[in-house]
Amino acid sequence: MKEEMTVAFIGNPNCGKTTLFNAYTGANLKVANWPGVTVERMEGAVQEHNHLIHVVDLPGTYSLSSYTMEEQVSRQFIMSDQVDVIIDVVDASSLERSLYLTLQLLELNKPMVIALNMMDIVRKRGIEIDLHRMSEILGIPVVPVVARKKEGIQTLMHAAVHQHIDTEDPMTAYHHVRLNIHEDTIREHVMEYSDAVEHKIAVVEKRMYQHYPQEKNIRLASILLLQNDSEYCEKYPLDLDDVRDPDDETEIINEKYGFIQELIPEILMGIQKSDELTDRIDNVVTKPFWGVLIFLLIMVCIFALTFIVGDWIQGYVEMLVDALINGVNSWLAGMNVAAWLRNLITQGVIGGVGSILTFLPNIAILFIALAFLEDSGYMARVAYVMNEIMSHLGLSGRAFIPMVLGFGCTVPAIMSSRTLESEKDRRRVMLITPFMSCNAKLPVYILFSGIFFGKNAWLAAYSMYVIGIAVALLTAYLLHRFGDEPDENPLLIELPLYKMPSAYTVYVYVWDKVKDFLSKAGTTIFAASIIIWILMHFGTNGYTVEVTESFAAIIGNALVPILAPCGLGIWQIAVALLAGISAKEVVVSSTAVLFNISNINSAFGMETLRSALAALGFGPLNAYCLMLFCLLYVPCIASMATIRRESGSTAYLVKNMAFQLVLAWALTAIVYQVGIRL
Repeated sequence: MKEEMTVAFIGNPNCGKTTLFNAYTGANLKVANWPGVTVERMEGAVQEHNHLIHVVDLPGTYSLSSYTMEEQVSRQFIMSDQVDVIIDVVDASSLERSLYLTLQLLELNKPMVIALNMMDIVRKRGIEIDLHRMSEILGIPVVPVVARKKEGIQTLMHAAVHQHIDTEDPMTAYHHVRLNIHEDTIREHVMEYSDAVEHKIAVVEKRMYQHYPQEKNIRLASILLLQNDSEYCEKYPLDLDDVRDPDDETEIINEKYGFIQELIPEILMGIQKSDELTDRIDNVVTKPFWGVLIFLLIMVCIFALTFIVGDWIQGYVEMLVDALINGVNSWLAGMNVAAWLRNLITQGVIGGVGSILTFLPNIAILFIALAFLEDSGYMARVAYVMNEIMSHLGLSGRAFIPMVLGFGCTVPAIMSSRTLESEKDRRRVMLITPFMSCNAKLPVYILFSGIFFGKNAWLAAYSMYVIGIAVALLTAYLLHRFGDEPDENPLLIELPLYKMPSAYTVYVYVWDKVKDFLSKAGTTIFAASIIIWILMHFGTNGYTVEVTESFAAIIGNALVPILAPCGLGIWQIAVALLAGISAKEVVVSSTAVLFNISNINSAFGMETLRSALAALGFGPLNAYCLMLFCLLYVPCIASMATIRRESGSTAYLVKNMAFQLVLAWALTAIVYQVGIRL
């Protein structure tokens, strides 16, 4: 029978934890070359050396002094009894910064291995690391790895298993008898402080033994009590006024960094070469004006590419959908299936879901481009450049990270608000993030801009992304101007070296998005298409062939007076928008069902829809207003559930929804009313 053990990956943001986790588990977790991606612990399992190993990927943290929600997740788990072995993932190219967390982890006195990641960058920069000396001083195995190339990962897990096997007696987890860096004196612990600090630790230890002898790690508890750690002070309410000094925390931190300063010359050899390419690019893209301008131009190019190449591939998908509809219809007719059931299957189900699947090439191209930007290290620069703008709007620079993630999906974007220290900032981000154009809104833009704006379709769609950002930033500014003063939480973000994106990382990122898109097509959109078909073909008198007598018409006509000032006073459009609350892609599939168009994104389908809408007085201005309303009105059900869970307040969710609905209606009405007068 295999033994079981739990291994936790922990390290600084952007050190490669999730890449390493993926290398072992094959999990399709998002990997990006910028911090703030993993916002809750991820778990998987591997089999190694006759062990079933549960591996856990924790959010990035610079220390065990928790401030943000993600740092609390890492601290609580790593300090719990659930972890058998800690794998400290260290960025070998930034040792000085990374080793502070390592010293804190060593004080936990748990079996531990260092995964010295990004060794390829170290070699490229002409640095040599004395692994034997580093292991000797720290008292734990140090294993060189290159996570993205899967180099050294077997050796790393082998070392972790042996650390677990060799520490069956818990006392062997303590680091006894280690050499000093410059002297041959004996050290009981890897990190020993000055005599003054060690004396204070000894005094607190004595009191801990007297009052709380059950504590397994008296030394760690004493250090944290001296640092006035809120969790430990609450857990062990000792009177330490005669021992503790307000400067103790700073002194302990400084001495840890002093130890690191002594350690670095012992283990590093060779001259570090700066990355000239990174420096030259950053001289431009990190400047406030040029940085923002370049970001906008890059996004313009991405959208042009999405439409030009995506539309070409899309034609082949449309042919497949048409062939499927015709084939299924002929087969059902040959089986003498009732006309209404054939219509439900071909127009309601295949037509509704198929209308969404035709947008898959556009969405895939968009996310391939975004994956390249993220994994190259560029997106970290965007967050850095936006920091000054965000601070003027009353938000932490970190708030831009969830907004950028919102281009992919609102759900993880809202979850990433945990990286913010302030609850006030978190709630503001939850309010404005849904204004970002997630991938679910893209099919709406592609369809209606393609029908009404021709060659300028990509520009009309791109404007939605710009408007979304502008509305979000303006909302944040107004909350800052007329609301409470924000907490001061400056952005601390690492600007990683630029690198060629990993094909595997891009694959993981894009496949995750495509899988999510297909999952929605097979569940939410499938169900919504059937519901819309039923609403269209049933009314107060039962089944009807007169769509004007259907439940859909009744519901839509009730909403027409409300949406008419926005240029959306057509009952079919009203029903499509209502259905879009389940998922924004449903706006397209519902439109296909409501107008009885089997392949709405084909040339014939688009022309059919254009003619039907034109007959109802719906033109380019109306189409633009529809796209704008879809951009701004309430997010999908999954996003609303996430906001409810993250905020812990139903009342806050209701207020959010009300604000977004009113804002969407007001701005769309203004655009339409001004547009018809021009």
